[in-house]
Amino acid sequence: MDHEPHEPHERLLHREEVFRIQGAVFEVNRVLGSGFLEAAYQESLALEFHARDIPHLAHPTLRLSYKGTALRAVYVPDFVCFGAIIVELKAVSALAAEHRAQLINYLRAAQLRVGLLINFGGSGRAQVERLVA
Repeated sequence: MDHEPHEPHERLLHREEVFRIQGAVFEVNRVLGSGFLEAAYQESLALEFHARDIPHLAHPTLRLSYKGTALRAVYVPDFVCFGAIIVELKAVSALAAEHRAQLINYLRAAQLRVGLLINFGGSGRAQVERLVA
């Protein structure tokens, strides 16, 4: 699992959808700037997704199983967009390895391949990392 895909086809996976999500992220960042709690960005991004006709589910529950047995433990990412891309938001000074690991776990639980890790907490423009599982 690498956050910098090496295969050319991996770079293109959901390219147009990712581009549209990034446009919404950068608009939220332009309007709000930095310094707010993650919840403010999550609510604003949901509004921007709606305005841009980006299909999304906010806080979907991802069920886990162990050897075919459903677990009570669940994962709850910020968004699943287009039924194919997990979008996880942060409002921290810098993204860390545990944030990337969290997104990879979400991708595994959802059996999806592409995730976007968004950080609104740094100075300036929102940071977007694309991870492929």
